[in-house]
Amino acid sequence: MDAAQQEATARARELQRNWYGEPLGALFRKLIDDLGLNQARLAAVLGLSAPMLSQLMSGQRAKIGNPAVVQRVQLLQELASQVADGSVSAAEATERMDEIKKSQGGSVLSNTTHTTNSSGAPTVKRVVREIQSLLRSVAAAGDIIDAADSLAPSHPELAEFLRVYGAGRTSDAVAHYQSHQN
Repeated sequence: MDAAQQEATARARELQRNWYGEPLGALFRKLIDDLGLNQARLAAVLGLSAPMLSQLMSGQRAKIGNPAVVQRVQLLQELASQVADGSVSAAEATERMDEIKKSQGGSVLSNTTHTTNSSGAPTVKRVVREIQSLLRSVAAAGDIIDAADSLAPSHPELAEFLRVYGAGRTSDAVAHYQSHQN
């Protein structure tokens, strides 16, 4: 990718952050992880072609042009939050995704938050994903591990945190967090 393409991609991701709260690549990866989907299934539920989803994720395109698709994204975010907090089972989520796929859209101006559970507190998985996103936005996993290794002798707790949250799997980080809540 040449410098002009890199600049265009960075500009598209910044627009996505302004319009959708985060780059669509990060948002869609969360949905894929949280709902156990692959890109093809996510594209089908949203009503997008697989190439269009890929272009949005990579920053080759900035905007979702169809308001009904934006609403389906919002509905999937809400569903993912409910799956994460345990209020919706995997089987129920599959049924709901089929309903979301069939939805024609409506108002996209809702101001709902999708990062909380039924009590209003952020879900552990969502907090972990935000920490991971932050760490991974500034360094690659290998660089995070290198930093953890250099910090280990003097700051073992920080080194463990970086390994688990910066370079580890979401499920492992959630388990780590839950094991330290005693």
